[in-house]
Amino acid sequence: MREDGKIDYVELPGRDVAATKAFYVQAFGWTFVDYGPEYAAFEGAAVDGGFNGDPTDQPAKPLVILYAHDLEAMEAKVRAGGGQVIRPIYSFPGGRRFHFRDPSGNELAVWSEG
Repeated sequence: MREDGKIDYVELPGRDVAATKAFYVQAFGWTFVDYGPEYAAFEGAAVDGGFNGDPTDQPAKPLVILYAHDLEAMEAKVRAGGGQVIRPIYSFPGGRRFHFRDPSGNELAVWSEG
């Protein structure tokens, strides 16, 4: 159920929608609904969020962070799918994560507990 004041949708730029869809299908198993040749929507992803107050570690744009039970396996899927790992796996309070760029140049991260 949608509620007032809740994050409901995340939209990312996609220079090459077909290549971007292919990446997310291969790396994460996402499914898409096409709304014409220039727009594809993904559905069923939960959204939580936070604010990073560390001035030495703030992304220039909002950062979408995905979850993985096996971080190393997910990093391998990202690489195999054509993603560019731009910050290898590192630890932070609460878990570990890595950052990558998708085929359209969007920066995302994947995290895991422990």
